[in-house]
Amino acid sequence: MQKIVIALGGNALGNNPTEQKDLVQLPARQAVALLKQGYQILLGHGNGPQVGMIYNAFSAAKQVNPNTPTVPFAESGAMSQGYIGLHLLTALYNELLHQKLPHQAVYFLTQTLVEASDPAFQNPNKPVGPFYNTEETARSANPNSTVVEDAGRGWRKVVASPKPVDVLGIDAIKSSFNQGNLVIVGGGGGVPTIKTKSGYATVDGVIDKDLALSEIAIKVEADLFVILTAVDFVYINYGQPNEQKLTCINTKEAKTLMAANQFAKGSMLPKVEACLNFVQSGTNKTAIIAQLDQLAAAIAGKIGTKIVK
Repeated sequence: MQKIVIALGGNALGNNPTEQKDLVQLPARQAVALLKQGYQILLGHGNGPQVGMIYNAFSAAKQVNPNTPTVPFAESGAMSQGYIGLHLLTALYNELLHQKLPHQAVYFLTQTLVEASDPAFQNPNKPVGPFYNTEETARSANPNSTVVEDAGRGWRKVVASPKPVDVLGIDAIKSSFNQGNLVIVGGGGGVPTIKTKSGYATVDGVIDKDLALSEIAIKVEADLFVILTAVDFVYINYGQPNEQKLTCINTKEAKTLMAANQFAKGSMLPKVEACLNFVQSGTNKTAIIAQLDQLAAAIAGKIGTKIVK
């Protein structure tokens, strides 16, 4: 029985709860269809628009009513996992009911372990939250945080993007997956968590969702890692007259293309890096990058870019 880990982008879930309820129907149908064919499925998702919406809402409320509690970015991330999980689970259980399948779907609120010494914490560069007109206003609203001027649009808080090291509860996640449950985990890369002398503590940060899910895929011993995104293939010379789609590349070819800056930072590059991380972790590991609505065709080898060792 082949084990598949699927990574959905946060943008694939829309920009508000109403859109999201509608958009989760597609991945739910796709996941259950694969389950019906005998695959084991673990589903992960992004949360960029969702965590931004929650964090901005609390920030806006505090400007209207100073008594509104300050909600850290880490907690906003956990809240986003909760309501995305609700919508995904409801859609999955409805599809399981429709297909008359006895499987269970489970959602793990994910805390991803990172190193407190990660250099990323010394160079926070991921903008989050609302824009402020002045640096003073931004600092006042975000004490003990780094704020920067953002492309002439105002001042904004920035957080680090540390590398994922492990996931709290990974053995329980793996056990549930191996029992045949449809598992959802790794939302938004997970809430960054560090280990201190007194225990665990969450910290503000943004973990790359695809990299975190590639680590989870390794730990649950998946055979296939699929990243679903907005394009049907990975391209070189993207957007140029000599644009060329890639149907299958090996790790050596991928690294050569990365060195030639063929993949854009912040979009395709981290996806390719996540795929390499998975494929290089063992033998007979395959990764695919494909379009959101083409999951079955991608697994069948009809579309998408396959990355092999």
